[in-house]
Amino acid sequence: MKQNDVCEVDCHEDEKADFIQKELSQTNTDGAAKIFKALSDDTRMKIAYALSLEKELCVCDVARIVGATTATASHHLRLLRNMGLAKYRKEGKLVYYFLDDDHVRSLINIAIAHHKEVEQRV
Repeated sequence: MKQNDVCEVDCHEDEKADFIQKELSQTNTDGAAKIFKALSDDTRMKIAYALSLEKELCVCDVARIVGATTATASHHLRLLRNMGLAKYRKEGKLVYYFLDDDHVRSLINIAIAHHKEVEQRV
């Protein structure tokens, strides 16, 4: 069976490849990859999406929303916080989480919108 998704001849656009190689060598893609790794877990993505829909949510509400225990929700929220995707504030005995900034909110909303588009095409 013939594959259609690979080049049939070996060719290179040296100027383009050299430019991109230089850019890659000056960019820390590992940090960006870690963001996607953190969001690759379905529960964490649900939590991040929930946080994108509200300014902030307490841990108890997050647990209820995603159908998890508060301990599980706290674990996932802590990971999102450690990855720089979320922050928290404490008010008395309650802990409220919120997304770090609009870049994170945009990233999550773009991923959700893209997935919805792909589902409609299938």
